Amino acid sequence: MIAFRGVSKRFGERGEFAVRDVDLEVHAGEILVLLGSSGSGKTTLLRLVNRLIEPTAGRVEVGGTDVAGQDPIELRRRIGYVFQGVGLFPHLDVLENVAMGPRLLGWPRARREARARELLELVGLDPTVHGARFPDELSGGQQQRAGVARALAADPEILLMDEPFGALDAITRGTLQQELLALRARIAKTIVFVTHDILEALTLGDRIAVMHAGRLQQVGTPAELLQAPANGFVHDLFARAAARFRVAPEGAPGARPA
Repeated sequence: MIAFRGVSKRFGERGEFAVRDVDLEVHAGEILVLLGSSGSGKTTLLRLVNRLIEPTAGRVEVGGTDVAGQDPIELRRRIGYVFQGVGLFPHLDVLENVAMGPRLLGWPRARREARARELLELVGLDPTVHGARFPDELSGGQQQRAGVARALAADPEILLMDEPFGALDAITRGTLQQELLALRARIAKTIVFVTHDILEALTLGDRIAVMHAGRLQQVGTPAELLQAPANGFVHDLFARAAARFRVAPEGAPGARPA
């Protein structure tokens, strides 16, 4: 579904590489987690997918086609994007926020409003209760749910999520992680999820791509990373988490708390 082919990215002619020589494929229908600390290159990789930034070298493919040859606006309208700040328009109510993508695509009003109500229900928000509220009238968790609904409104095949739960308290964060897994089970989407939280990566990821200093260290299932780290960095990264997690059964997504 998504492929990075020898991708490098440097900001400025003499700047350091934020991403260097990355080869990575994202399979259709999976949750691939990009895991790394601040400055590791994970968000840079994510932003290359929908052409928010352009690679210095290599190419990024979506559906087998180089994104460099696609109109960036049209490309972004086909890819859902959720980030930590949510980005809901404060002057629009929740229903209008969720319907914004279909509105830009020219959907008739009745169709886009019906789609917005459907998606609010899907993410656990009652449209009759929350649809007419403004973003500042929602809790942090409710805002994130609305952000996910908005990203799904135009029915994209791909959903990019850049640390969407990072600013939430631990209880709300855990709840939304489980809701995301339940949501993925109901809808066929390819999800790329960025986080610096190892336990979140193990909870959500069908596979995890570990980034460090702009380079891909290892990509594999939670079981592979916990049981067969490719190098010392990956070993040390997962050493503490290994004691708290058990490996999920064959074919099941991710790992789960022991």
